[in-house]
Amino acid sequence: QGKQKKARKYAVMKRMISLRDERINAKDRAKGPVKRKKEDPSAIKEREVPQHPSCLFFQYNTQLGPPYHILVDTNFINFSIKAKLDLVQSMMDCLYAKCIPCITDCVMAEIEKLGQKYRVALRIAKDPRFERLPCMHKGTYADDCLVQRVTQHKCYIVATVDKELKRRIRKIPGVPIMYISRHRYNIERMPDDYGAPRF
Repeated sequence: QGKQKKARKYAVMKRMISLRDERINAKDRAKGPVKRKKEDPSAIKEREVPQHPSCLFFQYNTQLGPPYHILVDTNFINFSIKAKLDLVQSMMDCLYAKCIPCITDCVMAEIEKLGQKYRVALRIAKDPRFERLPCMHKGTYADDCLVQRVTQHKCYIVATVDKELKRRIRKIPGVPIMYISRHRYNIERMPDDYGAPRF
């Protein structure tokens, strides 16, 4: 018995044309390796160094101080309602000072989009004690809006329960985070000399 002839399977391996092939149009053809110029060791190197704000002297944010301006996130309002906490009063209990909750247009738009189920949150957000901050950027993604605002102005505390947003804000120096735990507000990364309680 002779060996059985195996029929070659059709299109098992697609043969690809090389990008340097002559048949490809000149503009689509891959270029050869580019020769780099040798760097002059005596030349002065320029580096772009991000400038840190002057308020972060000794890693303490000197722009933070009573009355505290607190940027409120959508889920923070919703969780406060679930925990039956009055926003302004609970903030004052946490920080022992006057607190002004600030709400951006993006957060307001986000609450309005949530519809009838979150009408209580919308009513709280429209409270006259809340300060409205207008947004100048494109889009209405609240997380990006809050991160951008605290990067530019270091005078805010961010109130949120969102893990992803917390993670992003922890990367920005000098911005404390307010969150809810054990049916009360707690503060994270707040300097000791501001009298914020430690738990």
